[in-house]
Amino acid sequence: MTITAFVGLRRALPARFRRPRWLIIGCGDVGLRVQRLASSLTKSALRGRVYALTSSPERLPVLRAASITPLLGNLDQSSSLRRLAGLATHVLHLAPPPGQAADGGVLHHDPRTLALARSLRRGRLPQALVYASTSGVYGDCAGAWVAETRPVAPATARAQRRVHAETVLRRDLGRAGVRVSILRVPGIYAPDREGGTPRARLLRGTAVLQANEDVFTNHIHADDLAQACRLALWRGAAQRIYHASDNTELRMGDYFDLAADLYGLPRPPRWSRHQAQEQLPPLLWSFMGESRRLENRRLRQELRLSLRYPTVVQGLCSGGTV
Repeated sequence: MTITAFVGLRRALPARFRRPRWLIIGCGDVGLRVQRLASSLTKSALRGRVYALTSSPERLPVLRAASITPLLGNLDQSSSLRRLAGLATHVLHLAPPPGQAADGGVLHHDPRTLALARSLRRGRLPQALVYASTSGVYGDCAGAWVAETRPVAPATARAQRRVHAETVLRRDLGRAGVRVSILRVPGIYAPDREGGTPRARLLRGTAVLQANEDVFTNHIHADDLAQACRLALWRGAAQRIYHASDNTELRMGDYFDLAADLYGLPRPPRWSRHQAQEQLPPLLWSFMGESRRLENRRLRQELRLSLRYPTVVQGLCSGGTV
């Protein structure tokens, strides 16, 4: 049979023989939740085969147990990514940028996403790619409501790396015809997620800002984020930004007070902004120094996501007794 005849035969096959091939980059807690959702789909033609890139041999049994085909590779070693070219029809990019440059210096770009984009361009391009970015790309918005059309203003190197990753994907893959969608994600929580509740912080007695200087914070339950990732792969528009955030409107101190009351723990102490900036670790302070409220209309109307946990009260109580 000639190659032309084979290609024509494949196109004529029933949909069940042309199922999508998913590739998850950075398949941790959220990636595994996405896989559980995908495997529960009633339309078998949408299930497809799921691959995941991992740099840890220890993760292989975990991924296989979740019905995922693991691929050993490292985003920091571009030569290990060659097998990704032409592999997947749909790519979910959940891997964070490196925390610092190879020489230990400050890093303002994301070499991992750049290496991934270059590898994908070597073969047949995927139909769609979804990237989980961060809401930190907006910087401090002084508590204003933030739409997806707001210009980015990253105030930290961590957020600048995310802006670079978004730009690379939209430029190098989006302009080449890949349907690239960006999810800008706030704080992820879930009672069944490691470090996914405020309990440990409350037990340490870490302070929050006093009420008149407090900042607005945004949240998404890990299960709702997984659903947003899945829906964006199928319904996300090309070059489109979505806020993967729930309906909660809380200041950070009120969030921790709420959690403390749910857990029966003491509420955290309240510090002035000056005191917090002087005494808290820089990374923690960077989260407390920015205030914004994310609009999620696109998430609800365009991706048609019905939030399972619309508020943090419902989400924090979802694991049973707190």
